[in-house]
This record gives sequence, structure tokens and C-alpha cells, in this order.
Amino acid sequence: MTRFATLALMILPMSGQAEGIWTTMTGTEINAALTDRTLVYAEASQTFYASGKTLYNQGGRESWGSWRVDNNQYCSEWPPQGLWACYHMDRSGEKLRFIGEGDDITVGTYTGE
Repeated sequence: MTRFATLALMILPMSGQAEGIWTTMTGTEINAALTDRTLVYAEASQTFYASGKTLYNQGGRESWGSWRVDNNQYCSEWPPQGLWACYHMDRSGEKLRFIGEGDDITVGTYTGE
């Protein structure tokens, strides 16, 4: 086998793996990634406003809540409970992953804004 063919066989598997690599996000990165952006989930969408408000829409049903970044985590609160839930976040390209307690995971993708 030629050196070029061997090199190509070594590079191709690595390029495919790089696409699915998740990187842990800092608070600054979370804030920049969410502010005034919309994510689409499996059956819903969510917009994160700079004001700290967030709009969740599932099948035309809207729900307003609040969001913030605290201690390198995304946190949200939904009335009437008034309790804040926080999530670690990872990023892979245009996908964001929210990781809650018990490894509850939700993945969102940016809309074509």
C-alpha cells in the first residue's frame, strides 16, 4: 500500500469522529450561544432573549419563563413553580446539549435564523 493510501485511511476515520465530539461550555460560552437565539428540539422550539426571558413553543402552545447563566450552567425557571433548574451544557457544531440531574439530556439545534 502506498504512503498516500495509508495516510488517507488514517485521516478519514478521524474526520468522521470529529463531527460528533461534544465540548463542555463555560458560562461565557453558554451566554453567547443562547442570547437572542432560537433552538429547535425534537418537538418544540425555544427562544432565549437578552432580557432573561425565554419562550418555549410546543405545537403552538407557548410558555414564558426566565433564564440565566450561573456557575457555568444554564438555569431556567417556569411560573408558577418559581424554582430554578440548572443544566451543564456541551456543544457540537450547531447542536447544544443540556445535561440535567440524573443525566437527563436534551439536544437542540439552531434554527436557520
